[in-house]
Amino acid sequence: MIHLDFDSIESKWKTYWEENNIYTVSNDSSRPKYYVLDMFPYPSGAGLHVGHPLGYIASDIYARQKRMSGYNVLHPIGFDSFGLPAEQYALQTGIHPAISTKNNMERYREQLSNLGFSFDWNRQVATSVPEYYRWTQWLFIKLFSHYYDTGQEKARPIDELIQYFSQQGNENCSAHTDYESTFTAKEWKAFDEKTKSDILMHYRLAYLKTGYVNWCEELGTVLANDQIKDGVSERGGYPVVRKAMTQWYLRITAYADRLLQGLNDIDWPQPLKTMQENWIGKSTGATIYFELIGSDKSLEIYTTRPDTLFGATFMVLAPEHEYVSSLTTAEQNKEVGEYIEYVNSRSDIERMAEKKVTGVFTGSYARHPFSGEKIPVYISEYVLVDYGTGAIMAVPADDERDHAFATKYNIPIIEVVDRSEYPDASREDKVGKMINSSIINGMEVREAIPFIIEQLEQRGIGHLKVNYRLRDANFSRQRYWGEPIPIIYDKNNIPRTVPLDELPVELPDTDDFRPATNGRSPLAKLDDWVQYDKNHTRETDTMPAVAGSSWYYLRYMDPHNENALASPEAIAYWQNVDLYVGGAEHAVAHLMYARFMHMTLHDLDYVPTSEPFEKLINQGKIQGTIESILLKKNTTGTQEFYSADLVEEDQLDQYAKIPVLVDFVSDYGQENSYLSKKGLDQYTDWAPDFKNATFYGTGGTYQNGQVTDGDEESVVIRTISEQGKMSKSKYNVINPDDIISQYGADCFRMYEMFLGPIEQDKPWDTNGIEGVFKFIRRIWSLFTDEADHISLSTDEPSKAEWKILHTAIKKVEEDSARFSFNTCISAMMVAVNDLKKARCNKVQILNPLTRLIAPFAPFLAEELWEMLGESPSVHQAKMPVSEEKYLVDDEVEYPLCINGKKRATAYFDTGLDKKELEEAALHAPELQKWLEGKSVVKVIVVPGRMINFVVK
Repeated sequence: MIHLDFDSIESKWKTYWEENNIYTVSNDSSRPKYYVLDMFPYPSGAGLHVGHPLGYIASDIYARQKRMSGYNVLHPIGFDSFGLPAEQYALQTGIHPAISTKNNMERYREQLSNLGFSFDWNRQVATSVPEYYRWTQWLFIKLFSHYYDTGQEKARPIDELIQYFSQQGNENCSAHTDYESTFTAKEWKAFDEKTKSDILMHYRLAYLKTGYVNWCEELGTVLANDQIKDGVSERGGYPVVRKAMTQWYLRITAYADRLLQGLNDIDWPQPLKTMQENWIGKSTGATIYFELIGSDKSLEIYTTRPDTLFGATFMVLAPEHEYVSSLTTAEQNKEVGEYIEYVNSRSDIERMAEKKVTGVFTGSYARHPFSGEKIPVYISEYVLVDYGTGAIMAVPADDERDHAFATKYNIPIIEVVDRSEYPDASREDKVGKMINSSIINGMEVREAIPFIIEQLEQRGIGHLKVNYRLRDANFSRQRYWGEPIPIIYDKNNIPRTVPLDELPVELPDTDDFRPATNGRSPLAKLDDWVQYDKNHTRETDTMPAVAGSSWYYLRYMDPHNENALASPEAIAYWQNVDLYVGGAEHAVAHLMYARFMHMTLHDLDYVPTSEPFEKLINQGKIQGTIESILLKKNTTGTQEFYSADLVEEDQLDQYAKIPVLVDFVSDYGQENSYLSKKGLDQYTDWAPDFKNATFYGTGGTYQNGQVTDGDEESVVIRTISEQGKMSKSKYNVINPDDIISQYGADCFRMYEMFLGPIEQDKPWDTNGIEGVFKFIRRIWSLFTDEADHISLSTDEPSKAEWKILHTAIKKVEEDSARFSFNTCISAMMVAVNDLKKARCNKVQILNPLTRLIAPFAPFLAEELWEMLGESPSVHQAKMPVSEEKYLVDDEVEYPLCINGKKRATAYFDTGLDKKELEEAALHAPELQKWLEGKSVVKVIVVPGRMINFVVK
């Protein structure tokens, strides 16, 4: 007797797989290679939730199918284990990030193994391990040591550039740079070492510059835009301000055109390609110089619509623009200063999303380059310092934001484009005739643009310009838990790379993870470590989380190599990733960094391909309920929460939504969800950042466990309940372990796939899981009798049974190629039901059926394979292939009717004509009792449909 005990089955086959290295892959194979990769997880303390495995399951099914189809499949996993959360956890608990991260990785590995993934665990990597980040530091040194040659369109050694400068200066140098001054070879040789170093910073692919960043004082670090929510830090809800800091950057802009063109060569979802295209933001327009009245400087702007120049009635600078202080008059100084303080509290995303018009006049004027008229110069948050030149000519008649600004501040609006002949055109469309525009009056827009650019160039006040929205990537973080940057500074503050034979620069041990003063990293407090030698000090910033993830796919090819990032032979064999699976939220961060890094390595002849990921699939999100409470925004650091029913809808922009663990919320997911006194106690214990916060609620005020202006029974803080991504940061995760313990890993795997198309978002709902569990039991029942004994037949299958099997195989083949695994499971369900009805227990059918099911239900399939008497592992067997001969109908089922009433059915060959069908039906055994004693008057034959006998 044998039972379907998924606990013992899973334990048995996990042990077998590990002991026999079933999923270990070799770099040396005669089989064709296929590289399937998942975006590796950050190992948080919460472990996996049910949303994480969605992409992993899909990629695992595909990897298993490829492996069983004769490919040498690389399907590895690892951990993106550096990052801010572990450091914040250390600050809260005192547990070192290395310890908590190690424990979390072990927990993740256990959970992933329980799900039956075919990962080659011998290739596991972790970005926080010195053996790994040695090569992340090596890559940084390569970037620092190279520049981008625009003539050759590739990275070249910085030593070549230095030699060129010493021979010819920089006037005709084909190098991507933001350096605007020119110098001769003689002048270059005369420069001191510090000056040369500063100039080269404008050319290096990894370089230092002072720029504006999102600074969080409480966290003591720079935050990326996606780490800010409603103007405060996503973690802790702390104020974030714009701050000028000298930091490391990567010159990703040098690769802007290649990053754009490369999208044509890869099989990625179009929405994601569009996101990257928009982020790169290539446009063609003109640079125009406006004279600043009372100054020897001119204001440089970039516009895609130089034809509208005569409609420019004011200028707007970003509040951070370098000219703001010199342009601000004494009369406007106070107002400008207050406005800049306001803007510094807002992120770029908030500024661009802001509908309210704000700005301040500087007191200064520019001069129109053609008319000579005075144009007032303002500052406003809707202009960003890092986009274009950080200044715009405002044309209120042709731009919505400019129009709103002009309307509020009573600035003239001059119509310059007549679109009356284009009734469906909008302001953004480049159509219409120019009016009120001096030398281009009467021209069509398409004629006016090149003409005005020609005029600008002839007069020396502008020129044609190709611009990119893409900005160089900030690569510094003022935190502990990240890769040390392998740079040392001499006494003149000249940066140099650490010798390669000293890599890795290991992260020093400490128990103090608090930031140092003035925004410096915690490493800055470690004096012994900082002092490299008597003449040099170390860089104390660390790298961002994307550093290690920008190249990890290469390390999997040769993860234990001590002499190279990966051997040339391994890279030559695996090439790049054939299938990459991960979330669309990484479109403009990780994926852009990885493409940039790969292109650089391609230039340096380390990789043979120009792109890292050939095909990309974005799995949808498993959605859960997000419960949030409203935190009043302010810059003082005080923390005041308000019940949602006390806040008017038009005031919501003054509050940040702070997610709450759903376990603390009463009636969560409902319209009137809330935190009670008990929930508030739980929340403030769980979130020590808000231990001393004040909660203003309905029926009372809560602070430090006490209720005032009410009582403990009546105090209520209404929460905002929404459906959104299931995420650790939203505190709404559901643990897959609970589902697996109840239904088994195979059921969980198939149910997640059965929820719907892989690319779609879908709410988590276990209502349908019983149906999948029933399907698994039904598969089992094909192999056993009612007493749970193995019951298999070696009889030859019928045509109908072969057809059932091969119909399913064909459907799985076709739909797997489209990653439509939900319909694959539906097809297998149909097949199993039909075989069950046919009481089929024939080995010739069940053997290929087991192999078909194996990628979806790997544990069950192994057990069935053993029941069939097969060995070794089913996952080392061949995928079944559909055969057309079993799918062609050579017989047709006919209803046989007497006087219009169906009396029997019979099968006849498809090739019979009407007369032959009539004859065959007349002698069909199934019909004889109905014809007995009757005379046939007429026979009606409808080929392929029915046969009717008229009798009396």
